[in-house]
Amino acid sequence: MKNNHLKDMVYAAVFTAVMAILGWISITLPLLPAPITGQTFGVMLAGVILSKRQAALSMLTFILLGAIGVPVFSNGGGGLAYLAGPTGGFILGFLGGALIISAIRGDGKSILRSSLSCIIGGILFVYIIGIPWLSFERTGHFFSLPIIISNLFFIPGDLIKAWVAGVVGVKVRNHLRHLS
Repeated sequence: MKNNHLKDMVYAAVFTAVMAILGWISITLPLLPAPITGQTFGVMLAGVILSKRQAALSMLTFILLGAIGVPVFSNGGGGLAYLAGPTGGFILGFLGGALIISAIRGDGKSILRSSLSCIIGGILFVYIIGIPWLSFERTGHFFSLPIIISNLFFIPGDLIKAWVAGVVGVKVRNHLRHLS
């Protein structure tokens, strides 16, 4: 039992670090309401590779570290003000997104099922939390058609991330099974 807790903590710590590193992959385009980051890919990988407990622990640790000011968010951001800002809803959505992916990916052996779980948890869920938050921060209303439309430009890249996370995640998960 103690060994499983240690394993959970190690995997969660590794993915917390992965999330922080992927935050430095960030592209800000003038017409988009938020930067394109690698962190959504990290959420997807965590959901495909980790158990529900490990995925939740990794995202919760990531969010809490950022909230207390550790520069783990996009472009080295951190602190409660950053978390309460325009992209805070997406960041908070990472926790539920990783959990959903982990819960519906099945045994993690199917690339298609893993990729579809990334679309549901890593795109749909994160957008459902993030877009109204972003809209409210920018306009004072939870639903702003221009904000919603501008977020549609993220979907092609996120679909590619979902497929790659499915492929890579299944391979890593299968490799980790052989190590256990």
